Amino acid sequence: MEIIKGPDFPTGAFILGHKGITSAYITGRGTVRIRARATIEEDKHNKSKILVTQIPYMVNKSNLLESIANLVKDKKIEDISDLRDESDREGMRMVIELKSSATPEVVLRNLYKHTQLETTFGIINLAIVNGEPKVLNLKQLIKEFLKHRKKVVIRQTKFDLEKAENRAHILQGMVIALDNIDAVIKLIKGSTEVKEAKTGLIDTFGLTEVQAQAILDMRLHRLTALERNKIIDEHKELLKKIEELKSILESEEKIFEIIKKEIIDIKEKYGDDRRTQIIEQEDEINIEDLIVKEDMVITRTHRGYIKSIPLSTYRMQRRGGRGVMGMETKGEDTVKDLYIASTHDYMLFFSNKGKVYWLKVYEIPTAGRYSQGKAIVNLLKLSEEEKITATITVKEFSSERYILFVTKRGRVKKTSLAAYKHPRKDGIRAISLEEGDELVDVELTDGKSKIIISTKYGKAIKFREEDVRSMGRTARGVKGINLRARDEVVGSEVVTKGETIFAVTEHGYGKRTRVGGYPIQSRGGKGVINIIPSVRNGLVIGILNVKDDDGIILTSSKGIVIRVPVKDISVMGRNTQGVKIMNLDKGDSVVALSKVH
Repeated sequence: MEIIKGPDFPTGAFILGHKGITSAYITGRGTVRIRARATIEEDKHNKSKILVTQIPYMVNKSNLLESIANLVKDKKIEDISDLRDESDREGMRMVIELKSSATPEVVLRNLYKHTQLETTFGIINLAIVNGEPKVLNLKQLIKEFLKHRKKVVIRQTKFDLEKAENRAHILQGMVIALDNIDAVIKLIKGSTEVKEAKTGLIDTFGLTEVQAQAILDMRLHRLTALERNKIIDEHKELLKKIEELKSILESEEKIFEIIKKEIIDIKEKYGDDRRTQIIEQEDEINIEDLIVKEDMVITRTHRGYIKSIPLSTYRMQRRGGRGVMGMETKGEDTVKDLYIASTHDYMLFFSNKGKVYWLKVYEIPTAGRYSQGKAIVNLLKLSEEEKITATITVKEFSSERYILFVTKRGRVKKTSLAAYKHPRKDGIRAISLEEGDELVDVELTDGKSKIIISTKYGKAIKFREEDVRSMGRTARGVKGINLRARDEVVGSEVVTKGETIFAVTEHGYGKRTRVGGYPIQSRGGKGVINIIPSVRNGLVIGILNVKDDDGIILTSSKGIVIRVPVKDISVMGRNTQGVKIMNLDKGDSVVALSKVH
């Protein structure tokens, strides 16, 4: 591999990895992946663009541009704002302009995946050996090449030897004639015809017919002393050449020296710098190495728009602050949910219909605080009446962890996390639901946790997770809480000793209560008071398990976001109304909450 590195294509580009090349060298067959040479640049306005300067061999540039345009048209790739060809005599240059919300590395990866910016090229070392086609490995290929070149050199040498011997034979006759020039002239002048002269030369001087004919064909100017010396010198040189050619035919070493010299001559005459660079495979160079690892705030609206924004955008405020604009909502659309996750995490999206989808967090488009974001239907393949109701973030799909599902009607189900590591593009079944029921929340657990379920009318139940046996993906689950008329579940939490439960209402009031203040009950009970849903408070929006060093982010229906330190929120008993957490304008209400570590 150090000497014969691999294919070098006239269009340049990259070969990904050595696996296909190694296979071709060992077996005679292999497939290499070829990737376009593309770079990401930023202009003075901090907008990114992708520049393509080399494309894979045999790929038509016009067809490639058309396929990219079709992906944009069909909304399979939505982060491209412009596409143009700036190629000229100096070389290829395709420019792909990106939207400000795009993650360039993700767009480029998708272009590699869906277009001929990345292709495969098959290698078959097929050669004719002894009149038959055969597939050869590299060693056999070199061996057959050398055998062929050896035959060529031998044929060429024999041809040159025969030609030299024939010429030397003629020159030898001429030298004899020149040494006896007077007798030769007299014989020719005394002959009545050419045939008689030829016979006389053969009989008198012991010449062959070829030599005699050459003497008869010789012009008179060759009889000068100068020409005579030229003939003698040429004859001597030919005798040396004949000896050299014979020595080549008798020595295999000399034959291979000639082959080597010919190859070097070809290299010096036609060789140039390598165009196709061989790099490690993308699988070995993780795309995530190019993505900055940071915590993101992910917001989603009732009408299904989603975006991410760095958590660092939101500074801490004291309890009762007014917050800052977190999302510009349009018309009657309001912010529904807010999540915190690292760019490198998986985000599992669970729908009200009981299906699950997943994305990497960095695949969720980033946008400014005032941006509405992107329609989630452009990121996930949701059905017409389907909407996302819950999410969890996962770093890896461990079989020792579980997902606990909670539905609007109070049913719960526990399934191994590993059962959800291979969702299809159109999602997979996460839980089966009864008619009229919907999935409300999911929790990531260790299988031995304590669970609290909260309802909108201020009830909560705490029970042991062991009370819920592990079930398959498509199971319906069992009863988690017994609800009164018109009540429904708004959230759930996995809790541990030493934590507090933060509850918040739609009018911006909330409180913390120690986890120990909630008695452990049997699964399926009616629960106890969590927070009083008074006229002042309004209905309960949700709960969070928090510690003193955590922070809480609240989002209002008008897109206002506030970040509050947990330590600023009072710890109270269960049967209380709480304190003002967020000041709201008239007609505004709290719609989402999330925890920040």
